[in-house]
Amino acid sequence: MAGKSYVTIKGTKDGLVFLLDDQCEFAAMLEELNDKLAKHEQQFTGPIIHIFIKLGSRQLIEEDKENIREIFRKQGNLIIQSIESDPPADDPNVIKTLMLQSMSTIVRSGQTVEVDGHLLLLGDVNPGGTIRCTGDVYIIGALRGTVHAGAEGNADAIIAASLMRPTQLRIADVISRPPDEWTSAEPWMEYAFLREGTMAIDKMSSLSRHRKEVMQFKGV
Repeated sequence: MAGKSYVTIKGTKDGLVFLLDDQCEFAAMLEELNDKLAKHEQQFTGPIIHIFIKLGSRQLIEEDKENIREIFRKQGNLIIQSIESDPPADDPNVIKTLMLQSMSTIVRSGQTVEVDGHLLLLGDVNPGGTIRCTGDVYIIGALRGTVHAGAEGNADAIIAASLMRPTQLRIADVISRPPDEWTSAEPWMEYAFLREGTMAIDKMSSLSRHRKEVMQFKGV
């Protein structure tokens, strides 16, 4: 057959691996597979040969897999062991859903709390204590230590605390300026976020305007 081959056969210690092109039309691939087995019929005679079929990124329904099996049944000694597709690739446009975890504790000096997802902490973070979180951090208590939210690069993450007196704040790769910028004596809960790549702070009551979906966590 002229042009690109849709079927590649490789030998292994366990048998033969058939690599089937995942970009061509399925019917064209089936036709070449049938022709190739018929052409090399003499080579496939003899003892049982185990067959492993790799579909690449192509996902097949059971009926299409049966069409492949039927072609191999013509060769009585070719026994299909598996028909496998590659795992679907992660869609970069799909946002990973982060779960909300809650804990009641005091993060003391020298302690580090690491969380994959959002964190709701009922307690204080003392000077020398550290929280590192891939999502948002909500502290119902005093924040006097260090918090890194969006630790895997999520610049939309926020850090909120009942009392905002941090040693250092970090969101994604942006680090806050020295603590003297967090000298607000107001009694309300505040949150830090990134505004055009710079750390900013606002009252918690403004959060709904900043990110309307912030409280729509799964698993709460």
